[in-house]
Amino acid sequence: MPGGTRSYEFARRLVSMGHIVNMVTSWRENVQRAGWYTTIEAGITVHWFPVKYSNHMGYINRIKAFSTFAFASSLRAASIRSDIIFATSTPLTIALPAIYASHKLKVPMVFEVRDLWPELPIAIGALRNPHAIAMAKRLETLAYRNSTAIVALSPGIRMGILKSGYPSSRIAVVPNSSDNRQFSIQNDAAKAWRKTRPWLGDHPLLVYAGAFGKINGVGYLVRIAMHLKKLAPDIRILLIGDGSEKEAIIKHARDSEVLGINLFFENKIPKRDIPVIFAAADMLSSVFIDLKEMQSNSANKFFDALAAGKPILINYGGWQAELVSKAKCGIVTWKMNDSQAAALIAQCLLDTHWLLQAGKNAKKLALDLFDRDKLATQLASVLGNIIQHRENTVAMLTPQTTSEFISQLSHRDH
Repeated sequence: MPGGTRSYEFARRLVSMGHIVNMVTSWRENVQRAGWYTTIEAGITVHWFPVKYSNHMGYINRIKAFSTFAFASSLRAASIRSDIIFATSTPLTIALPAIYASHKLKVPMVFEVRDLWPELPIAIGALRNPHAIAMAKRLETLAYRNSTAIVALSPGIRMGILKSGYPSSRIAVVPNSSDNRQFSIQNDAAKAWRKTRPWLGDHPLLVYAGAFGKINGVGYLVRIAMHLKKLAPDIRILLIGDGSEKEAIIKHARDSEVLGINLFFENKIPKRDIPVIFAAADMLSSVFIDLKEMQSNSANKFFDALAAGKPILINYGGWQAELVSKAKCGIVTWKMNDSQAAALIAQCLLDTHWLLQAGKNAKKLALDLFDRDKLATQLASVLGNIIQHRENTVAMLTPQTTSEFISQLSHRDH
């Protein structure tokens, strides 16, 4: 399922290492049946609970969906004989069934923090009620206090956890990862995909594939398209995905007279089809609205771009911006106005030598630092240390700061 990549890919690798993995999760597409049911997926025993959920839902309805799942999954998780409980958020409510199961089964709990909640929803205005904010902060404290160790998805998220007073020795940093095998696509498949798009041909192509939510700020690429229409009319931009803001973004593109000219939309597609599209692109993008709280993100699309061996465009600061600049694997347009950003994008997309070299640098980063097999092994080591009551050693198993990631890259450069 979209959004389930990390959990599925790491879980099936744990199975291949000889571990028994039960995954307790929600079924949220075409919800018609009621109650739990179980399937086997790549050796993972998956326990499904149908819950209506989508990116189009408001935050109140999302919280209701999270709470419904948290209550149902508490009993389910506690009924599964386990040596360790691993809970991956967002949302924070995922900690509740994990805490319950951990206490009931008397086994350690590891909490994985994908985004800094509640800081992020507070920053974007999704949480405004003082009582709701206070409750969310209490839930954060409860999750950390009951965790034997924590896995952070970025150095910035680790810093946020440290501010709560959680011991640094029990925090591991395991970011999202690059599936280098999945994104090894032959050029013939990419060329065939291009031929199915009459508007594309041999034009340089910039692709965004992801959510169209408020926080993603995909309208940024509509504004870039407006400038590129005059500056470099041969360049095409393709936006793929779904979300609450999509219709407004399409209207923005239509009103700006770029829709169907140099800017195109496609609906959300299965993750298995993404590698071919990425192979057909000349540059990939990861964009967000300019919030300090978003600079610690670990979005899949950034690491998928690296795996595809394509230059990456990002419009925000933080640890990924530092990596891109150091590795010379893309463009960082943070703090640039739209005109400056469009000029730089045009310059790079029309420079075949730059595209080739930046793509090679991206792939090197994917292989050296973020290979999914390597990071799955790191996660397995973290979980193994905890089961062996060595939770105060997990920080030593992974890089902890942006500079440590960059120093790994520097070491490999030499």
